[in-house]
Amino acid sequence: MTNYIDLNTDLGESYGAYKIGQDDLIMQYISSANIACGYHAGDHNVIHHTVKQAIENKVGLGAHPGLQDLIGFGRRPMTVSSDELYNLIIYQVGAVQTFAHLYNNEINHVKPHGALFNMASQDKEMAHVIAQAVYDINPSLILFGLSGGQLVKMGKKVGLRVAEEVFADRTYQPDGSLTTRTEANAMIEDPGEAVSRVIRMVTEGKVETVDGSDIPIKADTVCVHGDEDKSLEFVKQLRDGLRKQGIEIRRVGT
Repeated sequence: MTNYIDLNTDLGESYGAYKIGQDDLIMQYISSANIACGYHAGDHNVIHHTVKQAIENKVGLGAHPGLQDLIGFGRRPMTVSSDELYNLIIYQVGAVQTFAHLYNNEINHVKPHGALFNMASQDKEMAHVIAQAVYDINPSLILFGLSGGQLVKMGKKVGLRVAEEVFADRTYQPDGSLTTRTEANAMIEDPGEAVSRVIRMVTEGKVETVDGSDIPIKADTVCVHGDEDKSLEFVKQLRDGLRKQGIEIRRVGT
């Protein structure tokens, strides 16, 4: 049985005049923040504010690079060449890293966003390019990837530390992939159900899929999406539920 886990949320996804999520409140309950880098969401002002808030709350800093798709929130698959993929990772991670350096701090991890995350979880070549880009930036960074997916495998192959990620608010397919958001049963709306599922993933290494079968799963870090209406309540209940089971919340890599 695992007695600790990292609790992460995707944050910094507001931009310009548009406010998304309750970042400042959520920050009090998590151990790692995945900060949007400006392509799928976020902007220079929001990145700076979110980095500062994470440091003040002693939350692990992570870069959350996505496809250049502001209108689609980075959740639409796109065709990108290997060179372009490599460069967009370098560019976006560099943005968050530079703001961290203003406070004599370093980012701890990189987690691709949305469609990029899902595509690279299944596409070996994409996963390798992303992993190599992260390694070239800083080989001590931790790469977050879908539990059992190609990002985890390619991260290990290039020599990175990896964190296998599970999701509190998403359902799973029998092959271990996340249910596509266009499906009616993609999201878990009940915080209590989410807590029970995550506790089982952490303590038993299993998750129930949409067809009712169990599959094995490894949980190093658990994500709650920060842009959902119930995100704050999910994070609060998940933190309390894990602690009641004797499971410590701590930043991945510590």
